[in-house]
Amino acid sequence: MTKPIEGVSERILVCAREEFLEKGYSEASLRTIAAKADTTTGSIYSRFGDKEGLFCAIVQPAAEGLTQIFLKTQEAFHAREAEEQPKVMEDYVVGGMDEMLDYVYDRFDDFRLLLDASYGTKYQDFVEHLVDIETEYTYKYMEATKFLQEGSMITEEFLHIMAKAMFDSMFEVVRHRMDRDTARKYLHMLEKYHYGGWGAIIKLG
Repeated sequence: MTKPIEGVSERILVCAREEFLEKGYSEASLRTIAAKADTTTGSIYSRFGDKEGLFCAIVQPAAEGLTQIFLKTQEAFHAREAEEQPKVMEDYVVGGMDEMLDYVYDRFDDFRLLLDASYGTKYQDFVEHLVDIETEYTYKYMEATKFLQEGSMITEEFLHIMAKAMFDSMFEVVRHRMDRDTARKYLHMLEKYHYGGWGAIIKLG
């Protein structure tokens, strides 16, 4: 069995990230990636399976890491007693969003790929996955705190729409290539905007 040449996989990943960022997943060329990495397409296939496998090798750690941070925050919040949850919600939202922002900015190019270059891969619905998690846990919160009353206008479908709006606006800071400090300022403003909006909706029932 031939021993893999050291450093080739690393070169492939570096060149692939550049190619995917420039052209997106669909238009990226394995031949171009192989040439820039000074290797062959066969070398890419043997290491990563196919083009999607190569793309996933780049973005999977970042996608899974952010999802775990988000789930950890949700679980910690929902572990609080129901009567305490409304009092501490804003602290959990602000703290959780700050942690997620720093995680994203430490892996900025990987999230550019996830947001704008993943169409055609299993990660094309990455944001939707986060929205589904937010919808599920928000519904649990509404149930635990008795905000959901019979005949309420607040449905799971409505919660999904609101969660989608939140995540789309959150990730705009990446799409606009904002620096970290500016992004944090805007996210804090968005948090207040969404938090205030939820307060108004809850009053309406």
